[in-house]
Amino acid sequence: MRVLYVDLEREWRGGQSQALLTLRGLRERGHEVALLAARDAPLATRSREAGIAVHQVPELGLRAWAAAAIRRLLAHRNFDVVHLNEPHALTAAWLAGSHRRVPTVFSRRVAYPLGRSLPARKRYGIVRRMISISEFVARSLRDSGIPPEKIEIVYEGVEVPPPTSLEARQHARQRWCVREKEFLFGCVGYLLPEKGQELLVRALPSLLANFPSARLLLAGDGPCRARLEALAREHRLEDCVIFAGFIKEVSQVYAALDAFVFPSLAEPLGTSLLAAMAWGLPVVAVASGGVPEYVQGGVTGLVVARPDPNLFSAAMLQLSNAPELAERLAAAARRAIRERFTADKMVENTVRVYKNVLPLKQTP
Repeated sequence: MRVLYVDLEREWRGGQSQALLTLRGLRERGHEVALLAARDAPLATRSREAGIAVHQVPELGLRAWAAAAIRRLLAHRNFDVVHLNEPHALTAAWLAGSHRRVPTVFSRRVAYPLGRSLPARKRYGIVRRMISISEFVARSLRDSGIPPEKIEIVYEGVEVPPPTSLEARQHARQRWCVREKEFLFGCVGYLLPEKGQELLVRALPSLLANFPSARLLLAGDGPCRARLEALAREHRLEDCVIFAGFIKEVSQVYAALDAFVFPSLAEPLGTSLLAAMAWGLPVVAVASGGVPEYVQGGVTGLVVARPDPNLFSAAMLQLSNAPELAERLAAAARRAIRERFTADKMVENTVRVYKNVLPLKQTP
């Protein structure tokens, strides 16, 4: 099978991580893959380093250049499927008329309603299958009028690493000057209001009053960083909150942590949370969005009913004071990921979607 994968995002976020895993997994299964991406975007660079064929387009006039590239690639290569990984890619494919040549699938990673305008309806109309990353997202698509038969759920997946060695843990913690006796909570994600990192900073004073050796590491960058740093100073938490910024080798973060906290307000799924569970970390998360589809309260993690600093503080304190509970939750979380949410399962299910649309392929 020949797959043209299109992702025009210029930042590295969860969707781009999933794209790279998918491209690598398809190639490992013997499929021919090519990526169309923005020039020098992190996904383009990492895919090229992984040996994936990459076609790049300029950032200025991105979607127009991408549309022209899609037309050219489809005219000269016998692709079987076009996979669009984000909305800019969808617009470019619509402008290119790719659906007139090959079946088109689109990955939907957000749960807000689809646009109702005529251009929006025309763009989504070119898609043979909507790949939803969770039932939460699938429900939003159905509510927006997408026929259920056009929606297929493919849960995102992560790689399950070997258990962290003591040496690797010590090395990772030294990077951020974390002492062995300190209990390090962490969160990985873009710093945005809806990601909820402010809740964690506000939860710390209460936690520290009962567990003074706790620290918090926030890995990621974004528009809210200055506000979060100011909030930490306001509460005199400069020595307790580590702003790590963007970390390319995010494995260093997971290796350093004692527990993972996920305060996102309505996450469609949450690949960083999936990864934390795969690393065998106990987790605390808000019971909203797609999270309840894989975090079972008291079994694979602790869940809080709503995004409230006091609730987070109480759950974090519970983990800090109960090492046996933390160990049990971590082991169950790792098993759950291995059984249902691996990168291999994601790729296998993606291939299934491709095969479902191939019989509908039209001749140009």
